[in-house]
Amino acid sequence: MSAISARPEDERLSPGRTVAYGFQHVLTMYGGIIAPPLVMGNAAGMDTAQVGVLVACCLFIGGLATILQTLGIPFFGAQLPLVQGTSFSGVATMIAILNADGGMPAVFGAVLAAGAIGIVIAPFFAKLLRFFPPVVTGVVITIIGVSLFPVTADWAMGGSAAGENYGSMKNIALAAITLVILLALSKSGVPALSRLSILLSIALGTLVAVFMGMADFSQVLTGEIFAVPTPFAFGLPIFNLSAIISMLIVILVTYTETTADMLAVAEVTGSKVDSRRIANGLRADMLSSTVAPVFNTFTQSAFAQNVGLVAITGVKSRFVVAAGGGILVILGLLPVLGRVIASIPQPVLGGAGVVLFGSVAAAGIRTLAKAKDDNFNMLIIATSLAFGCIPMVKPDFYAAFPNWVGTIFQSSISSATIMAVLLNIIFNELSWGQKKISQRTIYKYQLDALSDGDHLIDGKLYDHQGLEVQIIAEQPGQAGDRPMPQG
Repeated sequence: MSAISARPEDERLSPGRTVAYGFQHVLTMYGGIIAPPLVMGNAAGMDTAQVGVLVACCLFIGGLATILQTLGIPFFGAQLPLVQGTSFSGVATMIAILNADGGMPAVFGAVLAAGAIGIVIAPFFAKLLRFFPPVVTGVVITIIGVSLFPVTADWAMGGSAAGENYGSMKNIALAAITLVILLALSKSGVPALSRLSILLSIALGTLVAVFMGMADFSQVLTGEIFAVPTPFAFGLPIFNLSAIISMLIVILVTYTETTADMLAVAEVTGSKVDSRRIANGLRADMLSSTVAPVFNTFTQSAFAQNVGLVAITGVKSRFVVAAGGGILVILGLLPVLGRVIASIPQPVLGGAGVVLFGSVAAAGIRTLAKAKDDNFNMLIIATSLAFGCIPMVKPDFYAAFPNWVGTIFQSSISSATIMAVLLNIIFNELSWGQKKISQRTIYKYQLDALSDGDHLIDGKLYDHQGLEVQIIAEQPGQAGDRPMPQG
C-alpha cells in the first residue's frame, strides 16, 4: 500500500515498486542522457575508453543531480519528480568552444563558471513566474512533447547505430510491436501492468528483438566492471571569458527549459509551484552544473521525457524518481550495467516513445483548455506554436543569423517559450488602447443616493459635514419600498 500525504509528489510506495518505477525512469531517459557525451567525445576525437569515461561520469552526476532535485536541501531542489541529466541544449556551443583551440578543458571551465553565476541569478529568473499563465505554460508543455517527436521517430528508424539499416521496415516493425505491447498492457485492466507498461513493453520489446536477431549483448562484459569517476580526468579547467559568456546564454536557455519542465510536471501531478520552489529547482540545476565539470561532464537540466512518463503512469512520487537517481549513480560506478541498458535496441525505445512523448503534448493541450477563450489568446497560441516548430521543420532556418541567436532559438522549447511570454505581455499585460473595468458593480439607485463630499472611513459612511450616514441592512424588496438613505 502507498502512503498518501498532503502533497501528491510526497507519496511513498513500497520499496519494490519504488525501485521498479525508478528503473523505468532510467530506461526512459538513458538514450538522451548519454547522447551529449557521445557527441562531445567524438567531436574531441577521443578514443573508445575516453568516451566511456565521459558516459560514466554523465550517469554518475546525473544521478546525484536527480537526488538533489527530488529530495532537496535548504535552497536547493524543487522536490518534484524530475529526472536530471546532461543537457543537449549546450552541445552546439560547447563544440564551438572545443573547436576554438581551447579543447575540453576550456569547455569544462566555461560550464563551471557559467553554472556558478547561474546559482546567483536563479532567484531573479524565478520571479518571472507571473508571466507563465495557462496560455503560456500550455504552449510550452505542448511544444516540449512535440519537440520530442523527432527523437522517437529517429529511435524507431534505428538511431545513430543503425548504419545502412536506418529506416528499414525491420526497425520500424520492432518499434510498432513495442508500441502494440505497451497499448495492450495499458488496456489489460490490471493496475500494476498498466503502471509498469513502459518498463514491461521495453523489456518484452527487447526480448522480441533477440528473436529477430536485432539485439547485441556481446559487448556487455567488455571493459571495467567497477570504476569511480576521477576528478579532472582530462586536465584542469581553462577559463576563457568569451567561452563563459557563450555558456551563460546556454544557461538562460536551460533556465527556460527547466522552468517549463517544472511547470509541466506540476500540471501533471497537481503540485503547487511558486517562485521560491522554481528558484530552488534552478539553483539545484546550477549547483549540479557547477560540480559536473569537476567530474568530466556538462550542464545539467530536467528531462522532458520523464514528465511524459509521470503523466502516462500516474506515479507522482518524487521518491520513485530519487530511486532512479540512485540507479543512475550505480550505473556510473558500474559501467557493466550501463552497457546492458545501452544494448537495448533503439527501435524498442522508439515504440515506447510514441506514447511517452505524446502524453506530454496532450498534457499541454489540457492546460491550454484552461486559458481564457478569446482572440488574443488564440493569436498567442498559434504564433508561439508555429515559432517553436520552425527549428524542427527547418533546422537551418537560423544558419545566417549571429551565433547567439542560433544558440537561443535553435531550441524549439526556448523559441516557443520566449514568443509566448512576449506575446502574453503585449496582449494580456499591457493595456494599449484597452479600457480596464473593475469586476465590481453597484446599483444605480445606490449611486443616486450619494451626495458630493460623502466618504467612507473604516466601513462607515460620512457626509460632507462629517456626520455619519445611516446604512440600512435590508435588501430591496425585503422591507416594502426601496430603502433610500436620507441625504
